[in-house]
Amino acid sequence: MNADFINPFIAALINVLQTMAQTELVPGKPKKKSDNQAKGDISGLIGMVGDKIQGSMSISFDEGLVLEIMDKMLGEKPDTIDSDVQDMVGEITNMICGGAKNELDQKGYDFGMATPVVVSGKNHTINHQVDGKKMVMPFSHASGNLYLEMCFNK
Repeated sequence: MNADFINPFIAALINVLQTMAQTELVPGKPKKKSDNQAKGDISGLIGMVGDKIQGSMSISFDEGLVLEIMDKMLGEKPDTIDSDVQDMVGEITNMICGGAKNELDQKGYDFGMATPVVVSGKNHTINHQVDGKKMVMPFSHASGNLYLEMCFNK
């Protein structure tokens, strides 16, 4: 996978969580991924389609981390993942993809974004809609982990 294409998503993720939720993440080492098993307890998935590229991005949160982000962003901390948390994950997914899209547009990668889909529950799966290589980038935080997944036909 092309780092010039992936890095805008990583930068957008870090920016969104720093500015919207005052949350600092520690990046781990990216890895290839071969299965559809989500690593977190709730995931946002968004598809992207353009002339030069098709793919999808997902972001999976451990429950502890997503509840802390909810508290920092909205001043509410539910006991468990509820519909408000699901809505917030969809919005975060949209903001990250939109931030990366702005940077990639300047590099000649124009694509449209689908509406994010949010899936939650222990051991849920993420089905990327393109047949391509999958990469997962883990991030850690005292409240839990976050996993950024990318799958593109390039």
